[in-house]
Amino acid sequence: MNFKLTFGIAAAALMLAAPALAADLKFAPGEDKRFNWADYDALKSVDLKGETLTVFGPWRGDDEALVQSVLEYFRQATGAEVKYSSSENYEQQIVIDTQAGSPPNIAILPQPGLLADLASKGLLVPLGDDAANFIKTNYGAGESWVALGTYKDKDGTAKFFAFPYKADVKSLVWYSPENFEDAGYEVPKTMEELVALSEKIVADGGKPWCIGLGSGGATGWPATDWVEDIMLRTQSPDVYDKWVTNEIKFDSPEVVGAIETFGSFAKNDAWVDGGAAGVASTDFRDSPKGLFSTPPKCYMHRQASFIPSFFPEGTVLGEDADFFYFPAFASKPDLGAPVLGAGTLVSITKDSKAARAFIDFLETPLAHELWMAQSGFVTPHKGVNKDAYANDALKKQGEILSNATTFRFDGSDLMPGKIGAGAFWTGMVDYVGGKSAADVGAAIQKAWDEIK
Repeated sequence: MNFKLTFGIAAAALMLAAPALAADLKFAPGEDKRFNWADYDALKSVDLKGETLTVFGPWRGDDEALVQSVLEYFRQATGAEVKYSSSENYEQQIVIDTQAGSPPNIAILPQPGLLADLASKGLLVPLGDDAANFIKTNYGAGESWVALGTYKDKDGTAKFFAFPYKADVKSLVWYSPENFEDAGYEVPKTMEELVALSEKIVADGGKPWCIGLGSGGATGWPATDWVEDIMLRTQSPDVYDKWVTNEIKFDSPEVVGAIETFGSFAKNDAWVDGGAAGVASTDFRDSPKGLFSTPPKCYMHRQASFIPSFFPEGTVLGEDADFFYFPAFASKPDLGAPVLGAGTLVSITKDSKAARAFIDFLETPLAHELWMAQSGFVTPHKGVNKDAYANDALKKQGEILSNATTFRFDGSDLMPGKIGAGAFWTGMVDYVGGKSAADVGAAIQKAWDEIK
């Protein structure tokens, strides 16, 4: 459905009756029992007639249609006029708009660093302690999400500015259930079991892993996710946080150790399809294909939730391919069940009654369930009906998020661009190419030290 066109027609047709407007709602209120319709009934008590809410976000194309389908419930329940817009260069556009004094009411961004910068310049409005406490209580790893949305204002005071809405999970290992069943393998529950399974596969004459770092000018980035996941499984969250802010250096024992643990997988010829030499030269989009060859070229592939887009055409998730949580070490129980990921954060850049009501709306399970039931949406919100997820794969990812004890945002995205999207990438390529973890860590740290 062309939502922009639909809304344009609806706005122009002032005499359009209310029952006709209701047809624009993706799911008829009260009919589908997967949804918390009490949230919609409560939202109808919020009178925003005559108010305009401007929302700026990263979603375009099919994703814009999805977010518009959620916004329409807010429109119809409150009577507010809601205008959503985006830009191909949305990161630059929001900086221009806020600094020019013409910001939207709501800015939705997937970059905590950019939001922190806007907050430091006085360009974001604090959401308040109530919103922070809601996240702490109702989200899996709630304190992690509060920390992710907390930045210093222009006076240097830390405040909660960004509400998490729509997450992505990176701590996943993909596999073929049929291959596991044929070989008699079971899904590992701990990192120790994962290592033992890898050794068992080798003993049986197979290769446990497919790993590819190739990505054109971004070659090396898949290895950064590995290292970040390993950091969360070998170090406390505060060490991870200090690492991404350069308080703990890349050549520290903690980071060098994580790189070496990655190397125990990627630099082991017996463990990787194509051997260690093939890791850097294999495109990340091609690397999971070994799962589906006959006989399988590998049995496992660690990658984020988006990777099924590059599986062979016709692959059915849950049947031909499935995933499990990249497990934590049983020997480090104090680190719990950490999850690496990303996501979008919602901030107020121009305060209004409608903007506050919109943040309140995002606290409701319904605001999540409406997108969950369609495509590409997972949430750590523990109050949602998980049966609303469009498929079992999304439901499992949602359960991983809601059961997490720690969540951390992709570390390379939080680092300066010259490091997280530069020296870290190339350093990982150098590492799988033969350089030592210590030398690679020192080189990345040198590049960071040279940033003025």
